[in-house]
Amino acid sequence: MDIYDNREFDGHELLIFGQDGASGLKAIIAIHSTALGPAAGGCRMWPYASTADAVTDVLRLSRGMSYKNAMAGLPFGGGKAVIIGDARTAKTPELFAAFGRMVDSLRGRYITAEDVGTTSADMGQVARVTRYVAGLGRQAGQAGGDPAPKTALGVFLGLRAAVKFRLGRSDLSGLTVAVQGVGGVGYHLCGLLATAGARLKVADVEARAVERACDEFGATPVAPVRMLEEEADVLAPCALGAVLNARTIAKLRVPVIAGAANNQLARAQDGEGLRAAGILYAPDYVINAGGIISVAREYYGGTEAQVIEDIQAIPARLTEIFERARRESRPTNAVADVLARERLRNEAERLVA
Repeated sequence: MDIYDNREFDGHELLIFGQDGASGLKAIIAIHSTALGPAAGGCRMWPYASTADAVTDVLRLSRGMSYKNAMAGLPFGGGKAVIIGDARTAKTPELFAAFGRMVDSLRGRYITAEDVGTTSADMGQVARVTRYVAGLGRQAGQAGGDPAPKTALGVFLGLRAAVKFRLGRSDLSGLTVAVQGVGGVGYHLCGLLATAGARLKVADVEARAVERACDEFGATPVAPVRMLEEEADVLAPCALGAVLNARTIAKLRVPVIAGAANNQLARAQDGEGLRAAGILYAPDYVINAGGIISVAREYYGGTEAQVIEDIQAIPARLTEIFERARRESRPTNAVADVLARERLRNEAERLVA
């Protein structure tokens, strides 16, 4: 496996592999950039089919975190970790302690938090052995805790901005939103959408998650394999990434895509496919920044009110991207990438000067 030939390798600063025989830990940490500060990004636990698949995922995710943190104006670089394993059966305190020691060995160059397959409780185990972790419990009024509700809030606000830009609607009442993935973030997003009067279609590989959304929010269940073909006003991908490609884009029946999943585009050029189809795409790492905003405020010390204020800047950021993309007849993801790389490059040049 040649890392440098991997199409997701993008000048990453560091890629380390860790293993602990006693706990069964097999983990990878990728640091894409520390130009803006220590690399920050969550730890995903997933039963990858191969080490190569895990490497590809962690490279994509860490680069996305560099762009996400840059666009959100956070003092963080981009990093990510993956633990190879089934989160339903393989979790132990010893495994997360071993992962924490791996994080600690980087001496603050990487800061971890929860992600798909991990929780605040898991990060509590990590915090037993390292201080380079966030997403923990918090005192009333202070930043911190599970970042999923904050990610959902940012997506909700960004979704409203996308609807206003593409559909000319200032509210969501009566609109249909198809939410793909109703776990942590997707569930909280459904709650916000239902309160705003949206009609929900939901899909998830976990039947219990779908049942909960239907019971609590009056959602309509959809088979996961059919979700990308559903007619709706908005599609909100909130599960795993790479769901938007040439094949699936041809089947889409929505004018807006605005969701929480990372790396929704299988390839960067798929953004042009969405633009050509007349679909407005809210770049994932811009709209889903609420969680890392919460993590940043928690790590550096801040309040819940500051987190909410920072998250409320997401719609304006997205609207700027939408307007520039329209002026330049370019995909929204391409515009966002340019803006993120500019900030990373400018900061790197400042540090060298």
